[in-house]
Amino acid sequence: MNGLRRRALLLGGLACSALPVRAGTQVEEPLADAVRSALSASVANTAPPKPRFETTDERLAYLRWLGAMSERLKSRKSEAMTRIEFLETLWYESKRAGLEPSLVLGLVQVESGFRKYAISSAGARGYMQVMPFWARVIGDGQASRLFHMQTNLRFGCVILRHYLDRERGDMFLALGRYNGSRGRPEYPNAVFANRRKWLMPGES
Repeated sequence: MNGLRRRALLLGGLACSALPVRAGTQVEEPLADAVRSALSASVANTAPPKPRFETTDERLAYLRWLGAMSERLKSRKSEAMTRIEFLETLWYESKRAGLEPSLVLGLVQVESGFRKYAISSAGARGYMQVMPFWARVIGDGQASRLFHMQTNLRFGCVILRHYLDRERGDMFLALGRYNGSRGRPEYPNAVFANRRKWLMPGES
């Protein structure tokens, strides 16, 4: 395949990936200096995710989760190492932000269909469809880094946690704010429905 054809296919894939993306219309709002500083600090540490467990049972539960989620994700990410790296990072970033991995998986499914280079019509990027203004407000200003897996998941989880704190723990309203449709049921209901697909047996 020549270079021009490869580039055309890549651009075509990016264009197609933008069509079904449902989110990415977060509104840029003024942030208090303390809030901006806290959010900046939350996204600044780029250390690779290395989960630590207090007990063997906790580690075994994590490994069972990783195996089960990898099997479910296989149809969307066929390469095993890529799939495991994605799940390890999502689990780490979810837990770091105090969020359920199943909820974040449901959100990623709605937002991007697990496509790393998805772009919405509003310009939001990556797995969690992070708007570029966040890179300027709380990051280093390089919006292109939002296509980096851990960076995107870090930003998305930190932003959702911020909205959840603003909404005093109301996930329905926090998801609506994340989507730019606060108060409307379509987006939160879609995320909650997809969350159920990523629960372990016995979870609710």
